[in-house]
Amino acid sequence: MKKLIVLILIALVGFGVSCSNATQKEKNNLVLIKTSFGDIKLRLYDETPEHKKNFIKLIEEGYYEGLLFHRVMKNFMIQGGDPDSKNATPGQRLGSGNPGYTLPAEILPQYYHKKGALAAARRGGPSNPEKRSSGSQFYIVQGEVFTSGKLDTMELMLNSRAKNDFVKQKFDAAKDELDGYRKNNDRDGFNICVAELREAADSAWALQPKRMFTEEQRKDYTTIGGYPSLDGDYTVFGEVVEGLDVLDKIAAVETDKNNRPVEDIKMEIEFTK
Repeated sequence: MKKLIVLILIALVGFGVSCSNATQKEKNNLVLIKTSFGDIKLRLYDETPEHKKNFIKLIEEGYYEGLLFHRVMKNFMIQGGDPDSKNATPGQRLGSGNPGYTLPAEILPQYYHKKGALAAARRGGPSNPEKRSSGSQFYIVQGEVFTSGKLDTMELMLNSRAKNDFVKQKFDAAKDELDGYRKNNDRDGFNICVAELREAADSAWALQPKRMFTEEQRKDYTTIGGYPSLDGDYTVFGEVVEGLDVLDKIAAVETDKNNRPVEDIKMEIEFTK
């Protein structure tokens, strides 16, 4: 009888710990951005652990308290998280502030830029080939609704851009050889080399997987909308579960030439259920 009582107590304790862990996990997955326009509730993805952990850490530190949505573009997104925005003077250009570190990209195909997507801002261009994310700046996608035809055109455009990048990499790898032909003024050799590189690059590209929107993406982009041209380039680490109307209100405010709202929009971020 005593053994049975002990086993029951152990089971109850384990159940209590399990419930506590589940509650904590749920708490850490849901955050609330409070603004003068209303609240936006977001769910953080477990599948992007580095971004989730960092976002939680900054919230716990009160990092975001009083920061601004400093970049707002209607039919695109609203962006915040620049520490320099906390005490920014009117008209001050913002967007370069950071906590002193970046995060490794966690770009996953199942998470894309539908309306309400929470994503990490980052420095673009060749200076950031690994697509590392800003340590604190984020954006929430508003976007626009696309037709199926427009998505078809975008697929062609994205694949054309990807092919150009692919071919450029092949030519960059052969730079020394091409420079040798130029140096020796060997025009025929240069042209033959270019033709061979082009043929080899085209053949290799034909074997590469092409960019295609999934049925789920097409459904979202043609109903609620989004900004599909950013897919695959930025880490999406959460999504809005309540407050899309607040997103729309913020996205519609008047902005200056730098896309900063004329009237400051401050934020507070806290955990919620």
